[in-house]
Amino acid sequence: MSSHNLEKSSLRTLPPPDRLLFLLKTRGPQAAAQLAVALEITPEAARQQLLRLSQEGLVSAATETRGVGRPSQVYSLTSEAQKRFPDTHAELTVHLIDLISEVLGEKALDKLIAARGSQNLARYAEVISQQASLRKKVKKLAEIRTAEGYMASWRQEGEEYVLIENHCPICAAASACAGFCHSELETFRQALGADVEVERTEHLLAGARRCAYRISQDRSSAAADAGERISDPGSRRRNSLA
Repeated sequence: MSSHNLEKSSLRTLPPPDRLLFLLKTRGPQAAAQLAVALEITPEAARQQLLRLSQEGLVSAATETRGVGRPSQVYSLTSEAQKRFPDTHAELTVHLIDLISEVLGEKALDKLIAARGSQNLARYAEVISQQASLRKKVKKLAEIRTAEGYMASWRQEGEEYVLIENHCPICAAASACAGFCHSELETFRQALGADVEVERTEHLLAGARRCAYRISQDRSSAAADAGERISDPGSRRRNSLA
């Protein structure tokens, strides 16, 4: 299922006001007309729903100039709206992290994060290793992360892929200890394979509205493999006889 179809499937399960919040969460700031198209309603209906959400303190409006023409109102989520998305018991998690660090020390916390990373890697690798192409691996990783509450999507850009996570259910824990973010990045790299490069291009904790990763085939590995085939004088004969 494509990211677009996955989004439409998710929207159908939500009540109308929550559909707007979902779109603002996954797409970022949007004009009423854009939201109307996505929800297949009139712009006026979208504006009425946005007005109610604004009165509840869940969305805020700002004026933006986009290209030629009059400035338009663009809506985004407030911090109050962010609380409506899963946070995996944020307060308890942060408290436990602080206790572990205080009572057992930083090394013990590092070991726990490493153990969590190893468990995730084992689960991810079991599923991802069965995928033949990098495209299918990225697609499967997005599905896994969505199931874990990260509201993930992906897209292809040329020969590269972009994995987007619109929500972080462990944001409070990651804010308290950056080791979680580092561990997840390393887990992605190992799960996708040694011949794949993964770079974090957007980071929620660095002020971005989401986390995003650029994923590509390691060109140096591909070049090395090609060089080995060329340097092996018997490779062509073996291939021709195969």
